[in-house]
Amino acid sequence: MSILILFLLLAILLTIAFIIIAGLIIYFRIKQKAKDFSQLAFGTPSLSKGIADMNREYQSTPKSVSAMTSLYLPRITKDFPEFAYQEMKVRAENLLTTYLLAISNQKVPEFGTLVGNELLYKLRNVIQLQEASKRTEHYDQISIHQSEISAFKKEKGRYIITFQISLQSIHYILDDQTQVLDGSKDVYEQSRYELDLLYIQDRDYIEQVDASSIGLTCPNCGAPLSSISSTQCEYCNSPLVAFNIMTWTFCDIRKLTN
Repeated sequence: MSILILFLLLAILLTIAFIIIAGLIIYFRIKQKAKDFSQLAFGTPSLSKGIADMNREYQSTPKSVSAMTSLYLPRITKDFPEFAYQEMKVRAENLLTTYLLAISNQKVPEFGTLVGNELLYKLRNVIQLQEASKRTEHYDQISIHQSEISAFKKEKGRYIITFQISLQSIHYILDDQTQVLDGSKDVYEQSRYELDLLYIQDRDYIEQVDASSIGLTCPNCGAPLSSISSTQCEYCNSPLVAFNIMTWTFCDIRKLTN
């Protein structure tokens, strides 16, 4: 073997050794920087442990709700002095829990008069879609964190109070082979829901016509009413008891995605 070939082999070996050493130096520097970053960001030198701890904290931290109760409740009680906020708040929480368990059991329970036909139809549709897709959605260990009024809207003949509720649950979706398609049987999911509480005048009448065409007017002479609680027209003195059949019903439940 000639001296030139030996020099070439030696140069190649040195080059390889240099590349390996440089790579190791870069690797350890990156590893140290990752530890420093993890220590600064998560309080632990292990980046994987820091990310895992962050995920666990996220999964256990309740989602915040839009707490506008102090703003809207005085307006609500001004229009409806007999509105029982604490009672309706508890009913909203119980309804949401019952609604989610109904999805899990794939059976519509007896809700009573406080739940409107719109919401019953929505629940039946959710259950039918599960049956058609051969998938089942499950909610276990449901726990309510916070409930607040987040909105209050006035429309013609309609008043809508929106409750926003944060909760945690074990939430997962199974296929027909009981394999988990989404969610987890072991990890809590933090979520938020909105429930609309609807107050309408003469519900049977409104359900027969377009709600947008209903206003606060006397059914006899058409004069505008000064108050939603009016029992007699100020212009023609017609009694308004039959018109003012007023009921509270929950008409919608929806899950917030953010």
